[in-house]
Amino acid sequence: MIEVFKTNVQEFSEAQKLVALLLRHFPNSKINFDLDDCDKVLRVEGNNLRIEKVMTLVTEKGFLCKVLD
Repeated sequence: MIEVFKTNVQEFSEAQKLVALLLRHFPNSKINFDLDDCDKVLRVEGNNLRIEKVMTLVTEKGFLCKVLD
């Protein structure tokens, strides 16, 4: 399963911290940000993804996170 989210993450260091956090909750997943995209895209690929949990983890750190249509 692959899910793509729109975020407002601006800094590479912030993205790194979020990737590390998400990997703790979703090990064996592929997670990355595209900060060059206008939507600051977060892409998560894995077998046991829980979309609501991804959004909750990111928003609890103070960032916007919603599924990209």
